[in-house]
Amino acid sequence: MTTSAENKSGLAILFILFGVLAISVNDMLIKQLSGDYPLHELVFLRSALGLAFSMFLVQMEGGWRILKTRQPVLHAIRGLLIVAANMSYFAALAALPLADATALFFAAPLLITLLSIPILGEKVGILRMTAVLVGFCGVILMQRPWAGAETLEVSRLVLLLPVFAALMYALNQLMTRKLGVSSKASALSVYIHMSFIVVSLGFYLVAGDGRFAAGTENPSLQFLLRAWIWPSGADWWFILGMGANAAIIGYCLSQAYRIADAATVAPFEYVGLPLAVFWGWLIFAQLPVWEVWAGIALILGSGLFVFLREQQKARVVARGPIKRQ
Repeated sequence: MTTSAENKSGLAILFILFGVLAISVNDMLIKQLSGDYPLHELVFLRSALGLAFSMFLVQMEGGWRILKTRQPVLHAIRGLLIVAANMSYFAALAALPLADATALFFAAPLLITLLSIPILGEKVGILRMTAVLVGFCGVILMQRPWAGAETLEVSRLVLLLPVFAALMYALNQLMTRKLGVSSKASALSVYIHMSFIVVSLGFYLVAGDGRFAAGTENPSLQFLLRAWIWPSGADWWFILGMGANAAIIGYCLSQAYRIADAATVAPFEYVGLPLAVFWGWLIFAQLPVWEVWAGIALILGSGLFVFLREQQKARVVARGPIKRQ
């Protein structure tokens, strides 16, 4: 007979897999539009549409009353963390191949496992800790510290943007685990979309006319600071897709980290790695260089080891100690 904890873990895994699929589609759409629109405009449109979808989910999970919270400050901090994660990651997408940016961002599950020790009090043994360190070796390899600027084709700062995004995302998901005890997944999603809307409107008020983009050729800065323009007819379909994806991502990730341990859920986010390679090849005709392939292998291998080790420990705990008769 399966236990309630096992059922919740299985459901959390389904949520994270569906959420990661939606993330991969979202990243592809963002990169597709990054040459014409400013990031804060895409974030505003995506989040406004995502908020509308999320409000429907709020009604399904209990109505407007579930939006009330006794921890508004913590929800605001969580919102700012995910905004920082997304903005820095999407800025990197404008300059890096999709698979490269995604692979660097996948330091996040490693960081979630590492940070779950001091923040959530979860136990991580020596074998899992070793696997995490191996994964970080993959991140360093993809940074190519031996290469010169002419070989990298992008600045070191751009290469670090996905890693910074990973740190912000890891902290966000650990806060989701804490706040999810008293908040529904749809409510957590609504708070996130509202944070995106507030921050993107702030960007519009400061830089929406594009004056700060003048004179810069850096694609990441151009993406951040370009002037707002009205979307063309065909692009509205991409934007609507991003809105639907935003609602799916916000709900599925919040639900997954709400109902299961972070160390159990996080490794399944690695499904996003082959998906990023697939979209990069199919849509942008880009494949990773050997250093990125090697980094992907190290990160993926370490993540799978962490997951298998977690499952092994769970089975031992479920059986309990063997008693002599």
